[in-house]
Amino acid sequence: MLDIRFIRENPLLIKDAARKKRIPFDVDKLLTVDERRRTIRTEVEAMRAEGNATADAIAKIQNPEDKKVAIEQTRAFKARLEVKEKELGVIEEEFQRLMYEVPNVPDPSVPDGVSDAENHEMRRWGSEPQFSFEPKDHITLLRELDGADFDRGTKVAGFRGYILKKEGALLSMALWQFAMECLVKKGFTPIIVPSLTREENLVGTGYLPQGKDEIYQTQDHLWLVGTAEVSTMGMYRDEILEVSDLPKKFVALSPCFRREAGSHGKDTKGLYRVHEFMKVEQVVLCEASHMKSVEFHEELTRNAEEMLQALGLYYRVVTNCGGDLGLGQVKKYDIETWVPSQRKFGETHSASYFHDFQTRRLNIRYRDTDGTIRFAHSLNNTAVATPRILISIFEQFQQEDGTVRIPEVLQKYIGKSVIGRG
Repeated sequence: MLDIRFIRENPLLIKDAARKKRIPFDVDKLLTVDERRRTIRTEVEAMRAEGNATADAIAKIQNPEDKKVAIEQTRAFKARLEVKEKELGVIEEEFQRLMYEVPNVPDPSVPDGVSDAENHEMRRWGSEPQFSFEPKDHITLLRELDGADFDRGTKVAGFRGYILKKEGALLSMALWQFAMECLVKKGFTPIIVPSLTREENLVGTGYLPQGKDEIYQTQDHLWLVGTAEVSTMGMYRDEILEVSDLPKKFVALSPCFRREAGSHGKDTKGLYRVHEFMKVEQVVLCEASHMKSVEFHEELTRNAEEMLQALGLYYRVVTNCGGDLGLGQVKKYDIETWVPSQRKFGETHSASYFHDFQTRRLNIRYRDTDGTIRFAHSLNNTAVATPRILISIFEQFQQEDGTVRIPEVLQKYIGKSVIGRG
């Protein structure tokens, strides 16, 4: 959410943000509603003041008959005030709804473009794996090595269901532990957060109301998160921190759930696009400084890259174009890891910063050194998401005899160096 004063002063900037993000939003309608809201609010406040003054005057009337007449005369006034207050309530709701639809302003460095096909490649690391044989896809490898059971997974969980087993399960747990250890050494606080959350935390982080079709809801009016970012940010909703408490840097683990409602026919087999997964997420709250946000954005991206490099995976980093940004993101990098069977990179990490878009919605503030209360800035980035990263590990490290090499940094967790031997 943006400050309405900023929107009033910069309507053309908001219009261009909506254009660049390809998000339909009527800035003029919002400003019209805002002007009407302020007019009605002024009228209501004036009527309330008049009513209070009248009540004070009636209290001073000594004659009972005169007081009775005066009280009778106020009834019509109270009825008019009640009508006006209801009118204010209706327009306040419309105003709030429109405010939740305002897109954040993307950084000027964000390239123009309609979809992820127009993201700009920044760099690559490593080299494309070369095979002297026809490489298998991860589904074949996991089945042959007994690392996953897709048929029974579907029997248990339905479409896109899966069961990881043996080294498939062990590798997943090793990756979580590896990511946690790497980031704890860098000063991140490890946390395990709920995957169930209140609606206000999803609204606050920008996943609702627009993303309702992608999120599972329970009968208890709770929702299942698609990332630990939601629950981690929700920890500080409606709180005022001290500037000395910042930055807050978390590495958060949680189960995650996504309906994938908009992906019919895409990646229907295997582990790329599943309904339930585990993710280790980096989340940062920092001071309200653009430069601080930029610095942490690069840091979070660098952390993820260092882990991929330690795993020995071939990947690239792209800057997301305007049409591939979410409602609240100022800028985003995607890290895409190579999938040999498809001869293309697949997205495995996303690093974003939001300025105060999320914290304003969640009311997360801090007290500056001069006593000024400010909204913090927020950022997040994937540390590792399983089972998706298993696709690249199994496919990039497969060998001609059908075995798969385990990345050296994970071998200590599993107790072997090769899957399918011994």
